[in-house]
Amino acid sequence: MNLLNLSLRSRIFFSMLLLVLGTSILIVGVTVFQYKKEAEQYHSERLERKEQAIMENIRFVLGSTTYYVNTENIDEIFKERGKIYEMAQVHEMQINIYDLEGRLLVKSNESFFKDTTDVQLDKELLERLDNSSGKRVLQHTEVNGDKFQSSYSYITDNKFKPLAILYLPYLQDDSLLNRDLNNFLMRMGEVYLLMLVLAIILSYFLSKYITKTLKIISDKINQTRLDKRNQKIEIGNASEEIYALVSAYNSMIDELEESAVKLATSEREQAWREMAKQVAHEIKNPLTPMRLSVQSFQKNFDPNDPNIEHKVDEYSQTLINQIDTMSSIASAFSNFAKMPAQQNETLNVPKIVKLALDIFNESYINFTTDGEEILAKFDRTQLIRVITNLVKNAIQAVQDTENPQILVSVQDEDTMVCISVSDNGSGIAEENKEKVFEPKFTTKSSGMGLGLAMVKKIVENYQGTISFSSKQNKGTIFKVRFPK
Repeated sequence: MNLLNLSLRSRIFFSMLLLVLGTSILIVGVTVFQYKKEAEQYHSERLERKEQAIMENIRFVLGSTTYYVNTENIDEIFKERGKIYEMAQVHEMQINIYDLEGRLLVKSNESFFKDTTDVQLDKELLERLDNSSGKRVLQHTEVNGDKFQSSYSYITDNKFKPLAILYLPYLQDDSLLNRDLNNFLMRMGEVYLLMLVLAIILSYFLSKYITKTLKIISDKINQTRLDKRNQKIEIGNASEEIYALVSAYNSMIDELEESAVKLATSEREQAWREMAKQVAHEIKNPLTPMRLSVQSFQKNFDPNDPNIEHKVDEYSQTLINQIDTMSSIASAFSNFAKMPAQQNETLNVPKIVKLALDIFNESYINFTTDGEEILAKFDRTQLIRVITNLVKNAIQAVQDTENPQILVSVQDEDTMVCISVSDNGSGIAEENKEKVFEPKFTTKSSGMGLGLAMVKKIVENYQGTISFSSKQNKGTIFKVRFPK
């Protein structure tokens, strides 16, 4: 869950809970750490006290023995009358004594502790002991899950000359301490649980109180509309920051009301301008082929041609179709409806496409179809407009091409009809591909840039799609698909 995506009230609520939980976890962690540190210190001090007591006992034994006190007699001195075993029993410690070379001389057989010693101490330990300032080394070890603090120190005579090495393995029995720690944590957990419940309740009401005023302001802002009269916010006993926000909102409402009238007027004017541009563009589409048809008729008119009547009929039909298109546009404009009104007719698509191509005199325009009859429901006038727009764009794209080619084809795709218009012209630049169907976008020096936008709207009105693929300097293919 992303905290930044939550509401301010939820963020305040969860932040307070996280603060309480984080503090609790931190306190528990510090408590456990401190508890373990104190336990370690307790065992170290206890071992040191036992070691001092045993050393006093050893000095007493050395002072009262009849043997000559030296390293060679150490084992005999402490085995005499079981002194080593007596000391181990009194102090509840395992006692091991080594010579100065680290060889084991004597040890107690006390079974209360596990014997973890070796017969020979390693040289590294002997060097550490010899180099230590207090002539004592404390070593921590773990054997079979039991933790030991091992103490190594010198046994000296009354002239402080080292005689032997005393080794005391001390078992750290933390069971009692751990039980106390667990009990403490349980009590602390109960307290923190109560604190968490109180924090949840406090966070809920506190966050609700803090965001209450902001919620009122937010609701008012959400209700703000340009098309209606908006009410100002009136809040008493607000903080300085909230009062400044409310004042800014109320000032904005005043300015909004002043600009609403200006905006409405501007929108109406803009709407009429856009409508005029679209009407001009749509009327221009049929005028161009009409002009071309008349020019072609003038150029090719021959009174002695045996097919003159057939040609006159074709030219007349072409002009009538374009005039009908202009009439539809004018009617739509006068009634403030779509241009032109959508009519569902069952058309023979190849025939209508071929009829739309007849107005173009370019010899490089070719037409192919999967069949002579492919029926689909479409408005006759609008289908002609679609073909006319796409072919005109293709003609403009191949103007600078050495061997221009335009192919218009109709394919039968089961429940769909596909009309494709391909050319080998200049293509569409990468940066312009996303803008092709945008109204008023054009790369030409003339024109409004409404042609492809209108084609897209017509096709989509019939639940169809229009797409294209293009490579610069290689050509473009537009494909229109719509259901039968």
